[in-house]
Amino acid sequence: MELSRTFGCVRLVYNRALEERTRAWYTDQRRVSYVETSAMLTAWKRTAELAFLTEVSSVPLQQALRHLQTAFGNFFAKRAKYPRFKSKKKSRASAEYTRSAFTFRDGRLTLAKMSEPLDIRWSRPLPEGAVPSTVTVSRDSAGRWFVSLLCEDTIDPAPATGRAVGVDAGITSLVTLSTGEKITNPRHERRDRERLARAQRDLSRKAKGSANREKARRRVARIHARITDRRRDFLHKLSTRLVRENQTVVIEDLNVRNMVKNGSLARTISDAAWRDLRTMLEYKADWYGRELVVVDRWFPSSKLCGACGRVGERLPLNVREWTCGCGATHDRDINAARNILAAGLAVSACGDGVRPQRESSRTGQSSMKQETPPAQVGIPRL
Repeated sequence: MELSRTFGCVRLVYNRALEERTRAWYTDQRRVSYVETSAMLTAWKRTAELAFLTEVSSVPLQQALRHLQTAFGNFFAKRAKYPRFKSKKKSRASAEYTRSAFTFRDGRLTLAKMSEPLDIRWSRPLPEGAVPSTVTVSRDSAGRWFVSLLCEDTIDPAPATGRAVGVDAGITSLVTLSTGEKITNPRHERRDRERLARAQRDLSRKAKGSANREKARRRVARIHARITDRRRDFLHKLSTRLVRENQTVVIEDLNVRNMVKNGSLARTISDAAWRDLRTMLEYKADWYGRELVVVDRWFPSSKLCGACGRVGERLPLNVREWTCGCGATHDRDINAARNILAAGLAVSACGDGVRPQRESSRTGQSSMKQETPPAQVGIPRL
């Protein structure tokens, strides 16, 4: 109950501050700073209408203002869209506590203005001797509660392997490796599609605002959560395996945002979550001292003959095998993965060409030949 009240206060403060900053921006083209919103929060607490804000810890409220400041910084830097208001039902409820607002002793966590420690079922132990610097408590749309603790830890680079692998993303096979291995797409959403459809139909029949509608909404949310959890678990295991087994991993720069505009494939592409796999490969390569190479999205990996180097005609998606004029017959996906690997190794050996881009796992920056035109630094966003 106390945490639910804190979530509500955090959401209220965030939305009020966003409203004030929006008014200042659209009325006077004036940017409101974090210091100004912090002063507003102090003034709100002194009013009769919002005096209840003093009943919860001030730290999560201040952190909400800091997150809003970060959101505006990303907006003005053109890295993100304009900040949006938080919804009571649609947004993930959360509260962030810094070190001054919690105590952590012998595995027991007590938050500010709470008399008893939280009842936590630990998913894994903290690193030995680690002291949390930040605690985030959250509740998802399915009604599940989570506690995340931010700690500093040393990650030792994995032993060098000397191996390299090219990875071709697909639909029937989630990824095909240059070794010839094909990893089947689990199609997580399809497994629960009928159950999800029944739950959504049941939800549509419930009266808005009723307790039964809230129960039905939770059922839908739990199904979505189960799909998301299965997908995340599979991608974590796959990305960890690829990074641990290979010194260099080469992938394509897929434009997923445009690909999902294909109505017949949008659901399947979204379920494959290629962007999530790439994100995991990026930070795990950095953790374990591996190299991640990203080949340009226009590189003709599928229709380039791996035997003679000739680029064939356009290949429809239903063509899974093709024969080059030189007589070589190719499995579309395996050939693409091997071409991706070859292009990535060329980048690693002699720097960027016109098409491929290379990311250092340590710096996150692309190498670039002097004779080539300026390129975007780092891995391009999807």
